[in-house]
This record gives sequence, C-alpha cells and structure tokens, in this order.
Amino acid sequence: MTSDEAIQQFGLPAQLAHRELILRLLAEEIEREHQETGDQELLRTFCAQLFSIGRVEDSLPIWTAKACNFDTMCGLDVQFLCGAGFQVTREFLATSSAPAAAEALKYLTECEQAGDFSEFTPDNWLAHARSYYGLDR
Repeated sequence: MTSDEAIQQFGLPAQLAHRELILRLLAEEIEREHQETGDQELLRTFCAQLFSIGRVEDSLPIWTAKACNFDTMCGLDVQFLCGAGFQVTREFLATSSAPAAAEALKYLTECEQAGDFSEFTPDNWLAHARSYYGLDR
C-alpha cells in the first residue's frame, strides 16, 4: 500500500470504522521500519489518519511510530500524538502504565515548552494535514 492508496481507502479524516485496520497496518509498517524496509510517508499517513479519529489511546502507537528511529523521530510531527487534544493526551500519558507513556509525556512536555503547541488545536492540525496531502482543494 502507498500513502496515496491509504488516503483513498481510509480518507482524512479517517472513519472510526477503519481504526482497527489502520492500527494493524501501522504496526506492520513500524515493523518494516525497524527492518529498514519501511515507507516513512506511509507511516506518516497512518499516523495522520489515527490522529484524525481523535482517540487518545492512539497516542501510544503513534509514539511507537515516531520513536522507531532518528528519521521517524524527526519526520513525524509530535502534534500527531494529540488527536484527542493536547491536555487530554497529556493526562492520558501521565496516568498510563504503558512503558512508553513516560517517555512520550517527557517529549510532549519538552515540545510544549519549545512552543510547538502554541497555536495547536486538533482541528487546525487536521487542516494542516489535509493541506499536506493536497486535500484542501
């Protein structure tokens, strides 16, 4: 599957009915990324689609994608973690027992302090993502 095919199949915003399949495909792409055969643009698309669904628990698989390697850490926007909203995501990560939650929360906090969320809302970030994929025309 290519990024364009994922956009065609699931849309942006994606539908909740597609969430489980997108999560499974994201996990497969993360595994390919660990094997250095992944498609970072497809990884980004799946993260954008999960972000658009707005489920706070998806911040953890999105973090797993972001934390794959140096390139994904730089290339996947931290804002994708916050489809449910910044504060909701922060609270979820702070109370989660998942091993990656503390690391994700620390990174999110550092990015907030750096100003990466000064103008952030899920709606304006979705508009930004739609523009990135040429869907705002």
